[in-house]
Amino acid sequence: MAGFVAVAISLLVTCSLTQVRSDGSDHKYTVGDSVPLYANKVGPFQNPSETYRYFDLPFCVPDNVKEKNEALGEVLNGDRLVSAPYKLDFLVDKDSEIVCKKKLTKDEVVKFRSAVIKDYYFQMYYDDLPIWGFLGKVDKEGKADPSDYKYYLFKRLNFEIFYNKDRVIEINARTDPSSVVDLTEDKEVDVDFMYTVKWKATQTSFEQRMEKYSQSSSLPHHLEIHWFSIINSCVTVLLLTGFLATILMRVLKNDFVKYAHDEEEADDQEETGWKYIHGDVFRFPKYKSLFAAALGSGTQLFTLTIFIFILALVGVFYPYNRGALFTALVVIYALTSGIAGYTAATFYCQLEGINWVRNLLLTGCLFCGPLLLTFCFLNTVAISYSATAALPVGTIAVILLIWTLVTSPLLVLGGIAGKNSKAEFQAPVRTTKYPREIPPLPWYRGTLPQMAMAGFLPFSAIYIELYYIFASVWGHRIYTIYSILFIVFIILLIVTAFITVALTYFQLAAEDHEWWWRSFLCGGSTGLFIYAYCVYYYHARSDMSGFMQTSFFFGYMACICYGFFLMLGAVGFRASLFFVRHIYRSIKCE
Repeated sequence: MAGFVAVAISLLVTCSLTQVRSDGSDHKYTVGDSVPLYANKVGPFQNPSETYRYFDLPFCVPDNVKEKNEALGEVLNGDRLVSAPYKLDFLVDKDSEIVCKKKLTKDEVVKFRSAVIKDYYFQMYYDDLPIWGFLGKVDKEGKADPSDYKYYLFKRLNFEIFYNKDRVIEINARTDPSSVVDLTEDKEVDVDFMYTVKWKATQTSFEQRMEKYSQSSSLPHHLEIHWFSIINSCVTVLLLTGFLATILMRVLKNDFVKYAHDEEEADDQEETGWKYIHGDVFRFPKYKSLFAAALGSGTQLFTLTIFIFILALVGVFYPYNRGALFTALVVIYALTSGIAGYTAATFYCQLEGINWVRNLLLTGCLFCGPLLLTFCFLNTVAISYSATAALPVGTIAVILLIWTLVTSPLLVLGGIAGKNSKAEFQAPVRTTKYPREIPPLPWYRGTLPQMAMAGFLPFSAIYIELYYIFASVWGHRIYTIYSILFIVFIILLIVTAFITVALTYFQLAAEDHEWWWRSFLCGGSTGLFIYAYCVYYYHARSDMSGFMQTSFFFGYMACICYGFFLMLGAVGFRASLFFVRHIYRSIKCE
């Protein structure tokens, strides 16, 4: 109950943060009013993690540069908003307005040319509406030798702004390809940075102004691919799981009939198959503290995922709601730590563990430990690059405070509640004093081959949707079809549970009673397949390059895949435990 209350509070907090953060995007304006325009960041288009402050490049700097106060999620997202050099007052048209006249030094020319070569883009926000554009262009036409290429910087921006009565509805920023400055040579260049503003009326309501961004992922051809993915996954899953279910149910039925017949015919007949190991199947696993910690962490991550989906389905994560997802992840993870503590401590005590305090420490560090080490390394890389991905000291202090004042106390409270629950492990048969020897098994019944078999089927059900998720997280696509993603997630859970149960049965039928860790590893093995897909995506489907982007991609994806491993491992073990209890309840064992 405490965990449920905590998660409910997290929903309220997250929704509040995302609503408060809008920074006046619902303001009404009159003619001549100043509308907030913030310059955010610049960076190579193909490297979404490698972004820099807007004024790291030698643009025209306003007299009074003001930094916007940002929410936690915005900072985690790498946003660093500052007042932009353009003045776009409400309903005030401007024609060829000069921002500034500037003489670029040789070093500044080299900076801009390097940005143009790397295909830099800029991002701004006008009344909380996103603006994108490229800094320049490379003229390669008719030139085979790269040394003959020409490099141009756009010096004019044309703003087209749509309004409905007293509201800003839409803004487009277009660069003028005919108004450029040549940066090919290392010499000083005079530049007149200019902009034009045109206001146009529209019938689109203020409530609908964000729809054009979400519609880009809902275009008919995209929806067809998504639904094809769903149908393909469903058919594959239904056929394979149906096939396995038929075999499993038939074999189980024959087993029950055989064992019942054996009991009637001859009580002293030697037992075989999974009934033979009934005295060992509920023998507690090795490293039970680690096992309980992994189960607790996986359960917490499962709860976190479910509530993130709830927020997504109710519309909290609309396009360009800056940092809302990161804020939700931090807050919900902190408030659900009690679930990890309760689950781990309860299970650890059921396994007759003694040192529950050490188990709680292990539970708290099992996922956060690797994440912290990865963050420290990647944040150091970002600092060396002077990128916006480097978190300020204040933000790191806030996260540490959340960990100290919220996550850790709730983890301890959950652990105390779990320890005091006094629940006993429900085993339908008695465990013998000494374990039976496991017979020699063929190589394909080993842990690694079984993990490969267990991970492939769930991965095959989600791999088409993975591309769109990767293109959104590690690219500039917008992903808003959360309903389809939720269906894929449900399919993933069902397939993971079923394939783990099937492999657990075949393991027990081979008289191998060490199924506890095996079921967890087989359930979580899909995370390893997802990480293998990361390697394929990086080399075959993306143009990411450079040490920083590569380290961010593989570093944070390793943490995400590790989280999937823990979450799906917990699902696989729970399903297997339910199955094993069921079959041993159904037979008479001496």
